[in-house]
Amino acid sequence: MNIKNNVSQSENKHHVTAIIVAAGNSTRMGSEQSKQLIEILDKPVIAWTIGAFQDSNLIDDIVVVCRQEDLLNFYDITSYFEFDKVTTVVTGGASRHESVLKGIQSANQNTEFFAIHDGARPLILTDDINKVIKAAFAVKAATLGVPVKDTIKFTYPSGIIKSTPDRSNIWSVQTPQVFEKELYLNALKHASNLGREFTDDCQLIENTGNPVMMCEGDYTNIKITTPEDIYVAEDILKEREGYEDRAWI
Repeated sequence: MNIKNNVSQSENKHHVTAIIVAAGNSTRMGSEQSKQLIEILDKPVIAWTIGAFQDSNLIDDIVVVCRQEDLLNFYDITSYFEFDKVTTVVTGGASRHESVLKGIQSANQNTEFFAIHDGARPLILTDDINKVIKAAFAVKAATLGVPVKDTIKFTYPSGIIKSTPDRSNIWSVQTPQVFEKELYLNALKHASNLGREFTDDCQLIENTGNPVMMCEGDYTNIKITTPEDIYVAEDILKEREGYEDRAWI
């Protein structure tokens, strides 16, 4: 059932668990329904997301984190599409940070690397998943991102422009973000001891002084946030050659 990418056996030497976080409240979608359950080309957003990781031969298993009220729907989707890499679906916490932690606590004990991904990024390419995982194998921590296209401005609190940074070194961060297990767990403890909470997992690692590799991803790896994003996602999928040939569809 799985699509096997052309990766040598030697590269697939670490146990990698994907933690797909889909426990947000979807307030900007303007609907009580979870945005991960909204359909794109007749399939739920979360199905597209899980499918990309199902198709990666560098991913050994998948933990999905969702809202309590979505639990049965997520189990049904996992069963219907035969996502056999999904080992469990668990309920999230009050924040993204807590949801990630719950996912990690439910991961296989043999896990060596976590690939943490937003459930609302259904257009992630399997090739990019593999790219960032391989980078993490080399340096223990890596993330996908894309160079910013717009000019960025720093301002004073008054709104007056302070300066214009060189955008050649500025990136828009995406997911998945991949971390070696012990490095990530130690970073969590370090942040807890400092009494700090980070909204971005890379910040946890940066705070310990460990380098994080930035891997160039794809601008189509958008996050579904507003109703307009659904139409954009559908257009992107229609333009992808052979998207309907994926094994789980």
